[in-house]
Amino acid sequence: MPNPSTYPYRRFPTIQVGAADHAARGTDAVKQELHALCAGSSKTVVTVECYPGTDQAEILALFPHAELIIHADDLAIQPAELDAKIEHELTDDPVFGIMTTWQMKNFYPEEALCAARGKIDAVTDGLVLVYGVGASLVERADITIYADITRWEIQLRFRKGQDNWHTAMHDLPQRAKYKRGYFAEWRWGDRIKDKLLPVFDYYLDTTSAGNPAIVPGTAYRDALSKAAAQPFRMVPYFDPGVWGGDWMKTHFDLPENGSNYAWSFDGVPEENSLYLDVDGTLFEMPSNNLVFGRTRRLLGAPVEARFGQDFPIRFDFLDTIGGGNLSLQVHPTTQYIRETFGIPYTQDESYYLLDAEEGATVYLGLKTGIDPDEMIAALNHSQDTGAPFDAERFVNKWPAKKHDHYLIPAGTIHCSGAGAMVLEIS
Repeated sequence: MPNPSTYPYRRFPTIQVGAADHAARGTDAVKQELHALCAGSSKTVVTVECYPGTDQAEILALFPHAELIIHADDLAIQPAELDAKIEHELTDDPVFGIMTTWQMKNFYPEEALCAARGKIDAVTDGLVLVYGVGASLVERADITIYADITRWEIQLRFRKGQDNWHTAMHDLPQRAKYKRGYFAEWRWGDRIKDKLLPVFDYYLDTTSAGNPAIVPGTAYRDALSKAAAQPFRMVPYFDPGVWGGDWMKTHFDLPENGSNYAWSFDGVPEENSLYLDVDGTLFEMPSNNLVFGRTRRLLGAPVEARFGQDFPIRFDFLDTIGGGNLSLQVHPTTQYIRETFGIPYTQDESYYLLDAEEGATVYLGLKTGIDPDEMIAALNHSQDTGAPFDAERFVNKWPAKKHDHYLIPAGTIHCSGAGAMVLEIS
């Protein structure tokens, strides 16, 4: 057995992609690149399409004086009207919603876009800047810049008080903000991103607040091609939880957070990011950009035909060593998830135990002969009163040891008990 210290856990894996002219990081360096980009022409229309969640004030501050500035968000319908349109899809449930069928263009009246185009056409000299979410819908760009941010960074900003994009509902709980992002606004942003990935002129990484980075679109797309043709790792992130333990903290050399680290996403393109090292300049991007930009090269034709632009495998860590039982859960069947949430496939899982304490267990599957109504009544009672749910009364409890592997088909109730370090493969 190899010594684990020989293969240390890499918290910040990078993909080396060579050099690129005009790649730069830092506010002053990016400003300099943009100034050179916008100079030397009698009239230049620069469009900066922003992913929902970017700091648009930071983006605006990067640009030199402009003859005309159009904020695309101001062209959209009123926030309260947008909230009302998606109310049904977000549902009253605190966690679950319905995958949106709206597109970003549905929220931008054509008369507002036409008025913006008219203002742009009237300018004869100087810089015209169109920026914001939906900026590319104005369709007048000489230069298109895509301003991006990772979902994990958006979630961290939600926790610090940032609201969702273009909403009249402020100071929502973090969970409600995430749900709106997941089921609605990130889907709108992804559709525009997918359309622009093959054609934008520059990519602007805004994930690190106050420290943007820019790279030409051709170099960025070359980097995607290189990444898709080689083994790579995504950038993991870690978060505490009520059941979390301390195995990851000690084995992965994580910073002290005054709490635990319950779980980590280590291979979920929808949530994780990638670091691209462009001749020493580091760029962080959502891993999903690779899935969108190089779908077939990454997935292969048969997988693309089945899952489209969804990466169908997920890797995450669940740490209950020194913690408590994981939350008891069940993933819906394919038919139920399609009919109820508008999601085309479900989540089958497996638990591989990287480590386990003496007496560790896995809860898996309902006991034979239980009364479903009785179990539902017990769950409702626990939900309403906060009283503990007696899981062992209804659910099988299996002994677990290091290197055990449990298969968990969708529709099977399950969770890890305390004292386990689980690699969850979904």
